[in-house]
Amino acid sequence: MASQSNTARDSAPSPQRAGGRSFVPEITVGSLFAGIGGFDLGLEWVGMKVLWQVEIDDYCNQVLAKHWPHVARFRDVRECGSHNLAPVDLICGGFPCQGFSYAGKRRGKADDRYLWPEMLRIIAALRPAWVLGENVPGIIGLALDTVRSDLEGEGYQVQPLVIPACAVGAPHRRDRVWIVAYNPERAGRQGRAGSLAAIADSDGQEDGLPQPASIDAADSKPDGLLHDKLRQQQTDPYTIGNVWWAVEPNVGRVANGIPRRVDRLRALGNAVVPQVVEVLGRAIVRAVAGEAG
Repeated sequence: MASQSNTARDSAPSPQRAGGRSFVPEITVGSLFAGIGGFDLGLEWVGMKVLWQVEIDDYCNQVLAKHWPHVARFRDVRECGSHNLAPVDLICGGFPCQGFSYAGKRRGKADDRYLWPEMLRIIAALRPAWVLGENVPGIIGLALDTVRSDLEGEGYQVQPLVIPACAVGAPHRRDRVWIVAYNPERAGRQGRAGSLAAIADSDGQEDGLPQPASIDAADSKPDGLLHDKLRQQQTDPYTIGNVWWAVEPNVGRVANGIPRRVDRLRALGNAVVPQVVEVLGRAIVRAVAGEAG
């Protein structure tokens, strides 16, 4: 995961002012399918506090333990719930994408790695004010409508967005579907909260992010225009300057002296880009402070 300068880290959202004093309510985070902590890192960059992480992979757990030694960790999402997870203001997670990826058989909900129902179960049990999810573009037409309707059934306003890695300066496209959900009834835990629409309608210029592509009902169909466009981008290269990178850049398979290379490559391939998470997290902080838009 690429790092950014301290200047970028310090460009935190302007806090709400009350009686001449600055105030931004602390936002606590629970991280499902944490991987190597891409969500966690991006959200910490905007001042949020990670309380717990759920990750089953051994190598990823070692990475999490190194960088978040004081955060509670749990292994199997199927064994987690309100009995062992602390209440939080935001639950994030990139639930497994293998059933939706164009690189696989795209079995969707029939894939035994389809774990969205487990993430939904935990969301329903803990009732966070915010949910931030991520998956590959292949989820459009296979399960995105289900995810959206499930969250709406739990009282959330939901806005899926498509934001590529190149929007934050990465030299490859890496389109991803980001699912932002907000429950107005839970906002009292964080003081004032802005609306989800303020985030979805923002042009992102203050954060240096081009306006993301929102996904409507027509796009969710298998023959939708956005669905076709994103599918084409899975095989097209992306150019930045005169340098061409494939959508998922090729990496050499032989490198002597690098320990656990296979584990590292797999973990990086599954990771989210924390700089995208940072942009979304900053927008959420502004909404909580009542300054979105």
